[in-house]
Formats: sequence, structure tokens, C-alpha cells
Amino acid sequence: MALDDILAQVPIDDIAEKLGVSRDEARVAVEQGGAVLLGGLAKNAETDEGSAAIQNALKKHEGASGAAKVDDIDQADGDKIVAHILGSKKTEVTKELTESKATPGIDFGKLLPILAPIVMGLIANANKDKTAKTDAGAESSGGIGDLIGGLLGGGSGSGSGGGIGDVIGGLLGGGKTGGSGGGIDLGGILGGLFGGKK
Repeated sequence: MALDDILAQVPIDDIAEKLGVSRDEARVAVEQGGAVLLGGLAKNAETDEGSAAIQNALKKHEGASGAAKVDDIDQADGDKIVAHILGSKKTEVTKELTESKATPGIDFGKLLPILAPIVMGLIANANKDKTAKTDAGAESSGGIGDLIGGLLGGGSGSGSGGGIGDVIGGLLGGGKTGGSGGGIDLGGILGGLFGGKK
């Protein structure tokens, strides 16, 4: 799944207006916020308990589609999703994203709860499609972790260029070259978030 799938379902113009930033700034922030949420989900899916919790949460989001306006999104639910995904690191991650030079003036405390239900809806619908194919007799390949991995651009080498994995790779700076021109240190954030530092 390309990041465009997330962007297509997010009311970028309305987000830009609500956050008081340009459309381009809002788009960069949505990409980064989406990458952190997907990265968090992928990490949570590594345990059976986390995977089961994600599967449960996805049931509520099946059939969800994008929103035309920010006000159409259940941000209270979004806030709960963000708290589940980021756990005790929620404040730290939100602060680090908000202070990033790559996205000046973006308050991720407001943005992540807008993005979370949309990201969950996309995963839920992709999961439903996968389940339907499995029921139709196709080979099942792994659980929810594999699905999220596929969304992140890993998975079964279908070479779908422009997957969100490419975006994360770009945001992570593709190696130790000091990040991508003032880009956000997503590697540091995700590393810290998922037990890089105890």
C-alpha cells in the first residue's frame, strides 16, 4: 500500500487550516505521523497479545473510509488509539515530533488523534480483503504483523514501489548520513519508543 492511500483519505486542506500551516507542511506532518503510527502498530503486532489487541480494534474500523473534514473524525477514539499504540511513550513521541525542525508549527498532539482512526480503517479494510481471499481458498500468509509489514513496504516482494516503507526509509535518512536534510529522526523516535533505550 502506498502512502498515497493514507493521504487520499486524509482531509489535508482541512488539517492545514485547523493547524494553521500550509498544505505542504500538513502533508509532510501526515506522512511522518502515519509512519510513526504504522511503526508502532508493527512493533505491537510482534507479540501474540499485541496482535490480538490490534485484531480486536480493527473490527471497529472495518468499512471505514476517509473523511472530508477533520470534524467528521472521532478524535476521542483517535486519542485512545494513539495511547494504545505509543503506550507510556505517547507524551515523549508527540513532543519529539512536535519539536522537529522538519515540521515547524505542527502540533502532533492534535494531529495524531486525527490520523489514527484513518490508519486503523485502512489496515482494517486491507485485513478484511486478506481474510476474504483466505476464506476463498488462497494461502494465508502470516498474521496481522505481516499485513502491517506489507503496508510498511516489506512483505512478499511484490515490489510495489512507493510503499510506506520507502517513506519511512526516506524519513529515516537511508543509513547513518545524519538524516535527510533536517528531516525528523524517526529512527531515533521509533528506536526509543520500542525499547532501544531502557
